[in-house]
Amino acid sequence: MKAPVWLLPEAVIVVQEMQIARFGGSGGLRDAGLLESALARPVNKQAYDAEATVFDLAAAYAFGLARNHPFVDGNKRIAFAAMAIFLSENGYELAPDKMDALETIMRLAAGELEEDELAPWIKANSRKA
Repeated sequence: MKAPVWLLPEAVIVVQEMQIARFGGSGGLRDAGLLESALARPVNKQAYDAEATVFDLAAAYAFGLARNHPFVDGNKRIAFAAMAIFLSENGYELAPDKMDALETIMRLAAGELEEDELAPWIKANSRKA
């Protein structure tokens, strides 16, 4: 796999603000350290796992953001958006059924779905762009 295009914290914050403006909720970053940690997760995964796929890295973004709760509101939304944007920046389109996507992100945030279980779901619901 060629070097991935990583997500920048500033870009994730802007996307989260756009989602809050569009869908509602309380805006704001709750903890910059938790955002940093979530965004470092896939970078560290790739550094220590030479076999990590783009789907594993996308799962790491979603897991980190959904579980760390770095924002005041909209953490599940930004987890999904970051996963989709990362895939798009790296040559894939995420195109799941909307209800399936909602259920999957809800399960991830609730601790009912682990990162390594999310990656195959992402792969099954993605296609080359």
